[in-house]
Amino acid sequence: IARDGYGAVSIEGIARELDVTRPVIYNQFTDLDDLLRTLLDRQEQRALAQLATALGAPGPDESLPDYLERTIRAFARMVAADPPTWRLIFLAFAGTPAAVRERVDRDRELVRSQIRSYLGTALARRAAPGIDADVVSHLLVAAGEYVGRMLLDRPEAMPLDALVATVNGLVAQRI
Repeated sequence: IARDGYGAVSIEGIARELDVTRPVIYNQFTDLDDLLRTLLDRQEQRALAQLATALGAPGPDESLPDYLERTIRAFARMVAADPPTWRLIFLAFAGTPAAVRERVDRDRELVRSQIRSYLGTALARRAAPGIDADVVSHLLVAAGEYVGRMLLDRPEAMPLDALVATVNGLVAQRI
């Protein structure tokens, strides 16, 4: 899928890649949809586990700048360590099936609500009137996906130290 897109995936092609016969594949999966659903389930669990680690809750005494730096660096390491998973999420191919797009959208909302929860706690501690955690969570998810795409396609255009300094500079201006 990562190399050729969803449209090129077939039982025959998978069997050829694995150097097995089609019956070997059919012994494990009823059809291509079953295989793809199983793959999607596995990759979804993998991606959500990686994100949970990267976006861990802020420590009780952790400052917002320290939390943001830790999270940004963990996110960058996560993307660099598993490009095939993150390419399929951040760089959706033409022809991506609706079921995959819907799953990514659902998971994006799960991640956004977790970020919103963390932000709500951090903003409450800092008494930041006028800053809406829900709005900021949408902005952070969109920015995170953009940064993820840049880290995959043009990492030289997204220097990590500059990103951390910029985010913390923006936060210091208002919160």
